[in-house]
Amino acid sequence: MLWIGLVKPILASKSASRRLMLENAGIEVDVEAAAVDERRLEREFLGRDGAPPHLAPYLARAKALEVSARRPQSLCFGADQTLRLGSTLFHKPGDMEAAEQSLKRLAGRTHVLDSAICIALDGASLFEATQSAQLTMRALDGDAIRTYLAVAGPAVLSSVGAYQIEGIGIHLFERIEGDHPTILGLPLLILVKWLRSNGFLRI
Repeated sequence: MLWIGLVKPILASKSASRRLMLENAGIEVDVEAAAVDERRLEREFLGRDGAPPHLAPYLARAKALEVSARRPQSLCFGADQTLRLGSTLFHKPGDMEAAEQSLKRLAGRTHVLDSAICIALDGASLFEATQSAQLTMRALDGDAIRTYLAVAGPAVLSSVGAYQIEGIGIHLFERIEGDHPTILGLPLLILVKWLRSNGFLRI
């Protein structure tokens, strides 16, 4: 593996896709989900007039710092992703009806995915960054949306926006601007650049 730090880093997230992206990049991690209430933090953030584009880094920092306080000797990677259509934030749909409604709102429009990373050590943030992608969905009628949901199945409920771009969800889009890791929820190029610059990677 490429990691040359003394202690294996920790991914402060239970996201299987983020872990896979890191491991495919030669960075083996321990996983320790942060004990934070994301929806409560979101309400507090927005209640203080926080801007939607800044929510993802706020949540990523909260995750990294919470885990780092418990595991102070390890680099902790906190990550988060938000989806916004204009100033409206989207969340994972609770059921297939909610997924259908989300897709109806996104169809024919361009939305933004903000993916943020925070690296923490000994309870303090060392580095934070956010990268965004713009995705334009095709104009979809009700039949097309229902057909997609029937084929994709309940897996859509695990994703904000009710799609997985790495699977059948690709058929929903006509234009995508942004790198693949950012779309999947991790600004990986920025992360590995920082790790390389700070002597944690062999190459």
